[in-house]
Amino acid sequence: MSQFNIHAIRSAPAAAQPLLEGARQRFGFVPNLLASLAESPATLQAYLDLGALFEKTSLTPTEQQVVLLAASAENHCTYCMAAHSMIAKQRVKADAAIVEALRRLQPLPDRKLEALAAFTRAVVKQRGEVNGKVFDNFITAGYSREQVLDVVLGVTMKTLSNYANHIMHTPLDAQFQAEAWDEPAQYNKHCT
Repeated sequence: MSQFNIHAIRSAPAAAQPLLEGARQRFGFVPNLLASLAESPATLQAYLDLGALFEKTSLTPTEQQVVLLAASAENHCTYCMAAHSMIAKQRVKADAAIVEALRRLQPLPDRKLEALAAFTRAVVKQRGEVNGKVFDNFITAGYSREQVLDVVLGVTMKTLSNYANHIMHTPLDAQFQAEAWDEPAQYNKHCT
């Protein structure tokens, strides 16, 4: 159970109200993550700004979702896995096989996207200390050094939301329930 308020627009701190209204206009509802982050308007603003900046990177919308899903899986964030599975499939129109592979922690059917997912997971697992084969595979797959930093930006965004979700115990919105994520058994074995 969350120890944080899930704010309605009117109950949120004044500085967060226009941010939540913008989210409502964009998504058609205020996701519980954003409603909970509203407790700290600066944190809510930072998350939204990071998201807007990440959308401007040289990664395609599908590649962006690969980064966000790979980081969220690595961070065990069930909320973000559900939300970004829905966004990837319905808004971005990413191939469902790619999304399902990310959710099941299996190799992606696309070699380039698999290199992106592997690099993202390595950034999270190794706290940015990525070099050698994983880095070389990322560059060899056709990504640039600019995109190395784009991935770091996406991981930064997801670290903020994944960690906040863990602390806040953010309940999953009804709109994301169809994509609810249970960590695969092999993941739990891998992480213990």
